[in-house]
Amino acid sequence: MPHTFKANPDHPAVAYLVRLHADLGGQILANRKEGERLAESMLHVEHVIRLFDPAYNVTRIAARRRYKGNAWFKRGTLFREALGVLRVAAGPLTVREITDAVLAAKRITADKRQWAGIEAGIRASLEDHAGRDVERVGEGAPSRWGLRL
Repeated sequence: MPHTFKANPDHPAVAYLVRLHADLGGQILANRKEGERLAESMLHVEHVIRLFDPAYNVTRIAARRRYKGNAWFKRGTLFREALGVLRVAAGPLTVREITDAVLAAKRITADKRQWAGIEAGIRASLEDHAGRDVERVGEGAPSRWGLRL
């Protein structure tokens, strides 16, 4: 007896399969070697999506990009390194000075692009923790940062 399947666009599996499709698309961008296998997996997911909702337009699904991270600093460690620099500093420091001190302490030689990425990470973490662990000291630009007492 053949199985008949009734399409249901509101089925929770459709939303999950859309996310799965997007994840598989992001993996294709990140790993070219596995491209053919992942593309085949996406095709299978598209077919299953169409089982649940034949009218669903799978071309609208955007691929998710995965963040690679930083080779020298794992998640959360960059701010701790910046705090360590601020603890031993004689006074408030700019983000540039903090970045130079963090890289020097770890004996890292970074090119211009890598240095800018680490500086951006330190700046973002200082902004996120402003008023709790660190604070801007004084007026003007560039901002100087110190530990909050």
